[in-house]
Amino acid sequence: MEAGSSGCSARTVAACVIGGILLGASVLAVHLAGPVSIPSLPPVDALRRRFRRRRRRPVRVYMDGCFDMMHYGHCNALRQARALGDELIVGVISDEEIKANKGPPVTPLHERMIMVRAVKWVDDVIPDAPYAITEDFMNKLFNEYNIDYIIHGDDPCLLPDGTDAYALAKKAGRYKQIKRTEGVSTTDIVGRMLLCVRERSFSDAHNHSSLQRQFSSGHGQKIDDGGSESGTRVSHFLPTSRRIVQFSNSRGPGPDSRIVYIDGAFDLFHAGHVEFLRLARGLGDFLLVGIHTDQTISSTRGRHRPIMNLHERSLSVLACRYVDEVIIGAPWDVSKDMITTFNISLVVHGTIAENMDFMQDDSNPYAVPKAMGIYHRLESPLDITTSTIIRRIVANHEAYQNRNEKKEASEKKYYESKSFVNGE
Repeated sequence: MEAGSSGCSARTVAACVIGGILLGASVLAVHLAGPVSIPSLPPVDALRRRFRRRRRRPVRVYMDGCFDMMHYGHCNALRQARALGDELIVGVISDEEIKANKGPPVTPLHERMIMVRAVKWVDDVIPDAPYAITEDFMNKLFNEYNIDYIIHGDDPCLLPDGTDAYALAKKAGRYKQIKRTEGVSTTDIVGRMLLCVRERSFSDAHNHSSLQRQFSSGHGQKIDDGGSESGTRVSHFLPTSRRIVQFSNSRGPGPDSRIVYIDGAFDLFHAGHVEFLRLARGLGDFLLVGIHTDQTISSTRGRHRPIMNLHERSLSVLACRYVDEVIIGAPWDVSKDMITTFNISLVVHGTIAENMDFMQDDSNPYAVPKAMGIYHRLESPLDITTSTIIRRIVANHEAYQNRNEKKEASEKKYYESKSFVNGE
């Protein structure tokens, strides 16, 4: 029995070893020969994850423009363009190209570059971009900048010969369209300033209403200027809560954040504003900006100001990457209650402003933060104010008047024939 049992055990072990060898050989053969049957497909979610891993390069979109006297309409266009991709590259057209195609720009290239770079939705900027998308430049965008799509608004962009500036991009199937922001354009804003200049040249006997009342009511007037009647469009901007939400950061300061506060008119938002806000933001963790009311600005700077109304100015400031939050209609005086409510750590003012007379008044709006030791006077990096922009218009009044007359005709045609475009 023992001998038989030993023999049986030996045979069993031998059978197991041989079976293991055969099984291993079979597995190896299958592995080397490949599958002999159609495998089942992986789940849809697994395919999606695998596709995302393979597609590592972000979608890059390109938008160009003059961005002259940059306003919230420009910013909203850039916001919409950015939503169509992962990265937004912006071409800023050269001064020479603008002059050749539209007339003299109000703000030079280096100021326009500062403005575009400061918009929170912009990832990179190309200076001296051409006005028309030529075949060579389009290939450069596709091959060197890895651009997937070229973006423009629904309003036509025509060259002096009447052809479409984006015809080649459309033909290549790499063009996408966004919705134009209603109620504002550089032409509108220049028109408001020209109206201001013309109105000042009339005596009080004409009894013209102030620009402030015209802008806030949305009604312009036709002025007989040297025998020719020229209507100037004024703001038709209709503010909505959704637009403000779209421009907002939707986040507040942390519990230990150092909150910096700066207030002002921020009329005709310009490079001087942007550079000052950049420096102010560097003094803390959260930049809160107070936007003064139209009535406050009119009472301190004259009845022809502001050029842009409160909501227009608020959106321009909100679009700036250095700004975390704004107070729409901030009080003139910075009170103790306000400092406590917003937990303000530092109140900042610049060295260059429209009117610095208040610093000598008994009713200094910064008296409280000064007494608390939290007031800081910050050196303004650029010598530019809203009046600087207005003086540029006045100095070249005739050229801008001619430019606007041409542009107003095309804008009138756009508004008369426009149809609804789905977009944000």
